[in-house]
Amino acid sequence: MDLAESQPSAVHVTRPTGPAVPLVFASPHSGRAYPASFVAAARLDPLQLRLSEDCYVDELFAAAAEHGATMVAATFPRAFCDANREPWELDPGMFEDALPDWVNTASVRVGAGLGTIARVVAGGEPIYRSKLTFAEAQARIAATWQPFHAALATAITEATQRFGACLLVDCHSMPQASMAPSRRTDAVLGDAHGTTCSPVLLRRLEEALAAEGLSVRRNDPYAGGYITRHYGRPRDGVHALQLEVNRALYMNEATLERSFGFDALRGGLSRLVAHLARHVTVDLGVARD
Repeated sequence: MDLAESQPSAVHVTRPTGPAVPLVFASPHSGRAYPASFVAAARLDPLQLRLSEDCYVDELFAAAAEHGATMVAATFPRAFCDANREPWELDPGMFEDALPDWVNTASVRVGAGLGTIARVVAGGEPIYRSKLTFAEAQARIAATWQPFHAALATAITEATQRFGACLLVDCHSMPQASMAPSRRTDAVLGDAHGTTCSPVLLRRLEEALAAEGLSVRRNDPYAGGYITRHYGRPRDGVHALQLEVNRALYMNEATLERSFGFDALRGGLSRLVAHLARHVTVDLGVARD
């Protein structure tokens, strides 16, 4: 178990090792450096705290840099602070003091216990023994959420300034149980129902996944979270897609251990990254660097 005594750098940025392409990958939920103070304050054991992780997604897409893309990965866990939320989606019932009026306390995600500072882990178990202070939330957001988004925004800006446009792929994993048995699939692509990405880029990724033998759905049950909707601005040249892969393909969802399918899926996703990198400049309508 990776339980850090103190929080390391909140974000790990892997830059292209060869010629760059206008392609950025993000992994906001695969961080697994758990501060000891957070673990001590939780009523859950370390394995239970990890249920909210998109385990190993950063490793599944580790080939990004060798194919000219930039990878921005959070090192902090989602249960500690969720980078795929607005910065101030907070549940007032979690705090011993009153929250400022400008905090978003009424979103659907807050109501489900899954705000920027989550009340529960995936599955619904409450995280904390006692209430937090707003100062604690401020400190976490300043130390984790803000550096992650600063790094992601920088990667996107660098790509768009260099090429005129870019594609952001926001990478996640989904529990198999989140889908009805009759609707289970290997991957879900979300473009917020056609608002965050060019259809050409969506089809490119969809076809690349299908070429690896993976079944794909669009926007069901995941249409894209904060990162996809916030950064996806096709009119400004920034296209964003959320990609969810079924955890059952590569890990044991009970023990969180990699399964025999891990290497095969990583290889398939590496080929997908290479395919996107070869075609992204043409699909975006920009010149290769």
